[in-house]
Amino acid sequence: MAVDVQQPRVPSWQRGRVASWLVTVDHKRIGILYIATAGLFFALSGFLALLIRSQLATADSGVVTGDSYNEVVTMHGTGMVFFVVVPILAGLGNYLVPLMIGARDMAFPRLNALSYWLYAFGGIVFCASFFAAGGAANTGWTAYPPLSVIAQGNGQDLWILSLHILTLSSAAGAINFIVTIHNMRARGMSWMRLPLFVWSIEIYAAMLLIVLPVLSAGLTLLLLERQFPEDFSFFRPEDGGSPILFQHVFWFFGHPEVYIMILPAMGIISEILPVFARKPIFGYKAIALSTVAIGFFSLLVWAHHMFTVGLPTYLNIWFMLASMVIAVPTGIKIFNWLATLWHGNISLDTAMLYALGFVSIFTIGGLSGIYLAAFPIDWQVHDTYFVVAHFHYVLFGGSIFAILGGLYYWWPKLFGRFLSERLGKWAFALIFIGFNVTFFPQHLLGLLGMPRRVYTYRDDGLWEAYNLISTIGSYMLGLGFIIFLVAIVKSRHGRRAGNDPWHGDTLEWYTTSPPPPHNFDEVPYVTSARPLYDLRRRKRREGATT
Repeated sequence: MAVDVQQPRVPSWQRGRVASWLVTVDHKRIGILYIATAGLFFALSGFLALLIRSQLATADSGVVTGDSYNEVVTMHGTGMVFFVVVPILAGLGNYLVPLMIGARDMAFPRLNALSYWLYAFGGIVFCASFFAAGGAANTGWTAYPPLSVIAQGNGQDLWILSLHILTLSSAAGAINFIVTIHNMRARGMSWMRLPLFVWSIEIYAAMLLIVLPVLSAGLTLLLLERQFPEDFSFFRPEDGGSPILFQHVFWFFGHPEVYIMILPAMGIISEILPVFARKPIFGYKAIALSTVAIGFFSLLVWAHHMFTVGLPTYLNIWFMLASMVIAVPTGIKIFNWLATLWHGNISLDTAMLYALGFVSIFTIGGLSGIYLAAFPIDWQVHDTYFVVAHFHYVLFGGSIFAILGGLYYWWPKLFGRFLSERLGKWAFALIFIGFNVTFFPQHLLGLLGMPRRVYTYRDDGLWEAYNLISTIGSYMLGLGFIIFLVAIVKSRHGRRAGNDPWHGDTLEWYTTSPPPPHNFDEVPYVTSARPLYDLRRRKRREGATT
């Protein structure tokens, strides 16, 4: 299918090195802007994480004060969840989805640009919380009332405003993804021929549109109660409100948010594994439909975060069983990934190492999640470091490992050059080992009773030893990410990549690296979920007949 490559005339002032990026509506540049901005927030949030671990390395430490520690924990958690993982996945989706479905751009290019700039502006407001009167937000990333209602200063208000702006950004992006995927696929690309990463972005976007209005409503009520306490009382029990109401609202958003962060990561893994195992993905339909199932069941299990608030036992049983059911489609994915690897011609490039690291670490996080889904066990370990270890195994060990693998896999397409494999393997080793050294001991700390969100502790038995080990691991993690950054910087002069350096199966590898503004000169007719494999096989047959 030939494409008209004639481009509209652009005013000279928009063609500058900086201005062209500021006014761009090209989905590829917007994707890179998302990734780069999320990288800055990752550096900030990672620095805050090192402050947390430095404070907890020894008993009765004085690296930060109690009030400062609460601010650091709040801003670290919020930054990682809202301003790093979801936006960087949106950036990868922005860059790749039109290429993978054979489209020229997103359906609404200007709305796409608006979604990025709302994200950037929301990030500025979020960072402004550090400089607000009374200090940054300090009520935890969940901002439970009544503490978040009575918190002094403007930091909490800026925190709420930043998330409001971010919900507008995410909603605009989600609408764009859905319209693009539904209406701009290449000829022959039916739903069962869609790349699995695109499937994950489809469900990611649908879930955002379902849960973001609920978060926005909860934040609005919280802000009204903070600004007009005489007129509104939604969450203060002394005036007839219910703090449990906010927990229901927050976790109806917050638990699907976990899968909003993990489903695109699973989509990345589903693209990497078959390429480096030199096999088609095992159970394509099962993986695609399990993505839909995970998205559906994730909307039904929010109150397993609330087992200790006094819900009736029959509700606890329902949310326990629903939480365990969601492990079934997740297990389907894991077993299909393992079957893809079985008897494969495996190439241990850096992208593949991160994918294998994801599978192993995410499985550990999923298993500990089944423990937490059983409310008698949850009653014992709720609000301890066991929970901290669990969600870092799921989100950091899941989403971040997949993102790093995805960056190594698609970097040649984004910039036309490879990232250093030598530096990549060193970074992977430090990140993988450092991650487990950091977070595995936290399971043991939780079982020993150490509560989360405490800034100091008395050395009772093994607490100080496990905390010191965890802190050492966190600095290994930091060193690994520094090496990863060095690999990115050095890639400016790295080895050039061809159009299809990995011999991939999906359409983004059909165009040049990096792609032209119009993406494709022509788009082949799609006959399966592996269109480039079909093209290569057809060319081999034609060569054999001639």
